[in-house]
Amino acid sequence: MKGMKYMDFKLYKLQFQGAVHFGRQNLDESEYSFCADTLFSALCQEAVRMGEETLDKFYHFVKAGQLLFSDAFPYIKDTFFIPKPMKNVEMADYNGNSVARKAYKKLKYIPMELLDTYLQGKYDVLNRHDFEAFGQFEMKSAVSVRGEEETVPYRIGTYSYRQGNGLYIIVGFQEEEMRKLTEQLLENLSFSGIGGKRAAGFGRFGLLFGKMPDDFRKRLQGTGERYMSLSVSLPKEEELDAALNGAEYLLLKRSGFVASDKYAPEQMRKKDLYVFKAGSCFLERFYGDIYDVSHKCAKHPVYRYAKPMLMEV
Repeated sequence: MKGMKYMDFKLYKLQFQGAVHFGRQNLDESEYSFCADTLFSALCQEAVRMGEETLDKFYHFVKAGQLLFSDAFPYIKDTFFIPKPMKNVEMADYNGNSVARKAYKKLKYIPMELLDTYLQGKYDVLNRHDFEAFGQFEMKSAVSVRGEEETVPYRIGTYSYRQGNGLYIIVGFQEEEMRKLTEQLLENLSFSGIGGKRAAGFGRFGLLFGKMPDDFRKRLQGTGERYMSLSVSLPKEEELDAALNGAEYLLLKRSGFVASDKYAPEQMRKKDLYVFKAGSCFLERFYGDIYDVSHKCAKHPVYRYAKPMLMEV
């Protein structure tokens, strides 16, 4: 895309202090990571607490494509993982090896520093990192109080990371002002927590800086013949045909409840939005957008982030 301005990138580690609850359809389940639209919504809520001027500035930066976010991806100790590119790669010496083929199909993430090895078809899928050591799912019991006497027990699905493991995000920015604002919002968010059941203390984290390999940063800043998105994304209507040309992707349904007591008299769900999943690959760059997923009866708009963070693959 011509006319794109230079963008720098920073990597931030989220070192969670306890369990997290990242929603699936059921309360008694939990994911171990979250998407860029969840992060954007959480940062918007922190901006609201800082005042309307801060919210307007933050929204403007993101809407204009001057500030980008990746999904949250795993790190294990000092190894950062990225999604397996949805790109056809011929893996060497796997013909006839059914165990290796099955392992390759199940593979979700690869180490950031082994991306070239993977793209060359030399990644050893049978000796990949064992994500069973990443953390563990747990079930916690809680009680809902209805009225003065009635209590209703329920279960919450949570995920806890093992020591030294957690999630990281990448933030792209064009100006230092944007980086400083984002870091301030992230710092505030670390105390509030991200995900569900934050009132119970879930989702709080320590914010740490991580070192991004120079060759990986060059892929984020460079141009090439094919790109992978590190975030959920959806092209604008006028970009869609070009983006779909030669694309390899999966669609992801994004929904959920509105976290605002001013939105409507009762809690309501956002409109569903289908987006490209992180790891989707494209021949053409696109900007994507922030989409209004509010209902006509709502008192204010609700935005869902769907801008790609594209890297050369």
